[in-house]
Amino acid sequence: MIGEADPQRERVSDIELEMLLEAIFLRYHQDFRGYARASLKRRIAQSLLKFDCSTISRLQERLLHEPGTFTQFLTFITVQVTEMFRDPTFFAALRRMVVPHLATYPSIKLWVAGCSTGEEAYSFAILLQEEGLLERTLIYATDISNQSLARAASGVYPLTRMADFTLSYQRAGGRQSFSNYYSAAYGAATMARSLKERMVFSDHSLSTDSAFTEVQLVSCRNVLIYFDRSLQDRAIGLFRSSLCRKGFLGLGAKESLRFATDRSWFRELAAEDRIYQKC
Repeated sequence: MIGEADPQRERVSDIELEMLLEAIFLRYHQDFRGYARASLKRRIAQSLLKFDCSTISRLQERLLHEPGTFTQFLTFITVQVTEMFRDPTFFAALRRMVVPHLATYPSIKLWVAGCSTGEEAYSFAILLQEEGLLERTLIYATDISNQSLARAASGVYPLTRMADFTLSYQRAGGRQSFSNYYSAAYGAATMARSLKERMVFSDHSLSTDSAFTEVQLVSCRNVLIYFDRSLQDRAIGLFRSSLCRKGFLGLGAKESLRFATDRSWFRELAAEDRIYQKC
């Protein structure tokens, strides 16, 4: 009997999950319905423990009636694993192959989609400052979590992370001492004001929102792997619409345009580092 009950329990759990996603969309206009189910199920299972709920239905009740709990849930359910100069060869390839093209524009706009707590946006700012381009650049950093955006805008990170960031910065071809870009006090590192001044942090959903400006470079790394194929196509369509002709797209190490509906709009510029150029 126990063996027979397990499939039924799993079926009920699947139904609860679909109801939860629909409820979140109707209540908060955040759309997780196009997220890959395997990774979403794992994060939901973890959230049940965090919020002390025995079933997804009980979690749904709390989220519908407690906006504060939903804010915590949103930060928990979205992937927040990031670091400065993550995958250093990606940034080295940008410096070598993309920056010379960006330098030809009188003004430059970048879009870091799914910026999380901002580490990648600051990485771009540092790279562009070293190339003499930051003063004519605006970096739009977007995410669906307002808590993550607030942390990103503050530019404050644990000082204990700076050693790893420094190593990645050096491997990415950094030209100065990484400590020049932050001030340290009370166990925290605060990123330089000169970097923050060139950034705009904004709430934006790849599931529901439209393209909002024309940019020369879009970076959306390690986000698409959590989407199903339909939502991946929607996001890539947004990037295509946002990029100017000959603009650049950077994806994560495990992501590709190989099966994307809009793949014919792009050519591979640095295949191993997942950098593409719009045709």
